[in-house]
Amino acid sequence: MAMTVTRTGPAAKTAAPGSPRRAKNFKSRVLVPYAMLAPGIILFLLFMAAPIVYTLFLSFQKKKVSGLGLGKNSQSQVFAGLDNYISALTDPEFTASVLRVLLYGVILIPLMLGFALLFALLLDSRRTRAGNFSRTAIFLPYAVPAVISSLLWGFLYLPGVSPFHFVARQLGVELPSLLDPNLVTFAICNIALWGGVGFNMIVMYTSLKAVPTEIYEAAKLDGCSEVQTALRIKIPIIAPALVMTALFSMIATLQVFAEPTTLRPLANSLSTSWSPLMLVYRDAFTRNDVFSAAATSIVIAAATFIISFLFLRVVQKRAFGQEN
Repeated sequence: MAMTVTRTGPAAKTAAPGSPRRAKNFKSRVLVPYAMLAPGIILFLLFMAAPIVYTLFLSFQKKKVSGLGLGKNSQSQVFAGLDNYISALTDPEFTASVLRVLLYGVILIPLMLGFALLFALLLDSRRTRAGNFSRTAIFLPYAVPAVISSLLWGFLYLPGVSPFHFVARQLGVELPSLLDPNLVTFAICNIALWGGVGFNMIVMYTSLKAVPTEIYEAAKLDGCSEVQTALRIKIPIIAPALVMTALFSMIATLQVFAEPTTLRPLANSLSTSWSPLMLVYRDAFTRNDVFSAAATSIVIAAATFIISFLFLRVVQKRAFGQEN
């Protein structure tokens, strides 16, 4: 005789495959993550993707003037092809601005990362005193907006109001003005250095704090000094943080804008096209040539992407070669 077994309890509450309840649970697991990501996706599409696409569209357009250009319909927007890109790449002012920014980066990036690494290693040392105050003091300039810091340093650079020049004159010494054409690049580098060391230091210091203390204790037992531990253990371990800070510094260098723009009213040596982004701003808002500005913006974005990609590829190949 066949017997029928009736299950009760928790096992009876499990939905059978293909049941409406199981399908509803599956849809919830699939749709809920997308629903939670939807606000971020919408904001990205509206304020990041859409402006990029529109800028790309404008870069292939130009203004066509018919007749004397006085009538209502005398100006129209037409397809320009690659004309805007060719004009941007062959513009002597754009080439000069790129060379100035490259010189600016060659001076700034090694100094900024070097000081940041030095401060991070000093703060990570067991002999360091007042560590919390030191970290705050080094990081605090990064919290000052670039426009405000540029104004503060700009008045310190002006010989007529600078306390450094006043003290030097009282001592019978005449200091050179950092706003002169030959020194203005160093003036801008100093502002970026003052504000950027703190951020990079925090990144490196955080990476150092993530290293297990057992490694340092083993090095100490082997007779390593503080300098040897820093050079042979600490720096190689935080190499990913060094790569990341170097990449961020390169991107920020290519996009320098606030410092030279703020210093420009104080120094005649700074032109409206000192950096590529200043050139874009001038074309878009002074000359009202948004099409040329859009093309130059795309060129800068593409150059930033290519340099970042090549830098990461070189670092990865070198790291992979060392592992092999």
